[in-house]
Amino acid sequence: MPDALESFLIEFAGRYGDERLDVFDLKATSAEANGIALNGRILDEAVLSELQSSLESHFPTARFIFDEVRVLRKIPPTTKTVSTNLTGLYAGPSWQAEMLSQVFYGWKLEVLEENDAWAFVRQVDGYLGWVYRTYLTESPSPDPTHLVIAPATYVRAETTAGSPIVGRFVCGTPVQVVKWNGSYAEIDAQVWGWVAASELRAFEDLPKTTGERRALISADAVRLTGVPYLQGGCSAMGIDSAGFSYLLHRLVGVRIPRDSDMQFKAGRKIEPPFQVGDLLFFDANGQNRSGMHVGVSLGDWRILHSSRKRNGVYFDDVQDEGELRNSFIGARSFI
Repeated sequence: MPDALESFLIEFAGRYGDERLDVFDLKATSAEANGIALNGRILDEAVLSELQSSLESHFPTARFIFDEVRVLRKIPPTTKTVSTNLTGLYAGPSWQAEMLSQVFYGWKLEVLEENDAWAFVRQVDGYLGWVYRTYLTESPSPDPTHLVIAPATYVRAETTAGSPIVGRFVCGTPVQVVKWNGSYAEIDAQVWGWVAASELRAFEDLPKTTGERRALISADAVRLTGVPYLQGGCSAMGIDSAGFSYLLHRLVGVRIPRDSDMQFKAGRKIEPPFQVGDLLFFDANGQNRSGMHVGVSLGDWRILHSSRKRNGVYFDDVQDEGELRNSFIGARSFI
């Protein structure tokens, strides 16, 4: 039984092996007189129920004890809101851990567990990671009305260009506008103050048609040219290739997966000629998630993408760049 059970748990864990979206960390710790005890963490009750049914099917004469199994998702969920303007989402509870992504002011996160100064959280799209707990609040942010569309915008104390700067928000941040004064908007956010109205986009004005989305993606992409490369970044403070496509789609109201391999898997397969906003994927390492790269088409093979080679967001023509041309594996679209 021990070897068969260990093999079963390894096989079952393989169904939930993507640590960006799943948690399955269980072991059979002992064979007690009244059954076999399991210990560890699991993401939610649905997976636990599936596990229990599978164990009963594979080991019908055995009795399993689940008292030491922690189900991370609670009903009702524990939610907190990001209270700082931008912070990292990490692979572990440490500033030295790999940064997987970034979370923005006002985002609601489901807290799964806490470890000293850190919280293990789940985003609304299911993406998992650790956030510094000080940057979370139990108080909900004001209902947002607009998105910041400038790479970064200053928040000023008054409606004049020379007034004191009291804060800053990055592209993609949701904010609530409470009042307008000429070319400035007063916002209620992490800090209260005034931002240039031209650097905001109303949620009610997000594009409704494919053509409108493509036109805005083109304008937003060019605006982010020169943003430096940052592994795990998805903001104008630093961005990786998938973070770039992720951010551009959020700015037009389209939610896509965070990472390039997820985008490749989830998107609609398309063929040339490519249109603005289509995603072109590259992989010199056999389509493994760590090596996959994505660029955003500006029309056909012309792309903007964030690369280590260029250290940021720059233009390339795939047909003129042998490294890109030879590693192209396909294109997808969410538009």
